[in-house]
Amino acid sequence: MGMISHVYIGVNDFDQAFTFYSPIMQALGFALKFREPDYPWAGWMEPGVPRPLFLVGRPWDGKAAQPGNGQMVALLAPSRAAVDAAYAAALANGGADEGAPGLRPHYHPNYYGAYFRDPEGNKLCVCCHDPADH
Repeated sequence: MGMISHVYIGVNDFDQAFTFYSPIMQALGFALKFREPDYPWAGWMEPGVPRPLFLVGRPWDGKAAQPGNGQMVALLAPSRAAVDAAYAAALANGGADEGAPGLRPHYHPNYYGAYFRDPEGNKLCVCCHDPADH
């Protein structure tokens, strides 16, 4: 059993968020589980695995979404190429650079990651922990 059930990112502009996150999820190999624009919210998952879910949508309390200071969601990538592709998709769809793809050996020798913010300021990481030839 894993540690995380789901992660929910609050957004104010659902259409913009869906446009931003969809190609990132595709680059990482995650499948769209649902999209309910009337609520609005959407969720992605690893194919064939019910949890964890990555969700974006309006805050449940109806108030404006605000990015947290010091909060970050890190998404696991299946390869370093997937990190590169997700980072490129983020920047191509309105994301802001917070650290280009590359090795970060101060975490561990095979840590390859990239950091960015979505159009509303939420900080994300995509990372791969495997050696380059994996």
